[in-house]
Amino acid sequence: MTKQRKRHTPEQIVKKLRDAEAMLNAGKDLAVVIQSLEVSEATFHRWRAQYGGMKSEEAKRLKQLEEENRRLKEIVAEKELDIRMLKHLTEKNW
Repeated sequence: MTKQRKRHTPEQIVKKLRDAEAMLNAGKDLAVVIQSLEVSEATFHRWRAQYGGMKSEEAKRLKQLEEENRRLKEIVAEKELDIRMLKHLTEKNW
């Protein structure tokens, strides 16, 4: 049986990182901390690199900005496709 993946919100990640830091400062081993968070070591280090030192509100805002950036990139890609298509059509008509 495989373990189902769980998506964490930025707020949850920041809270888990805060808890992890407290456990590490209390002298717990990294393996114990990771097991209590129920994430892989790679995930823990990725979270730490991305969200380390952030507050919940900052992490939430970061996620919103990433989503907005993704949508804007999608719009630009669609417009670029339209431009290429129009150039191709005008070249054929000349």
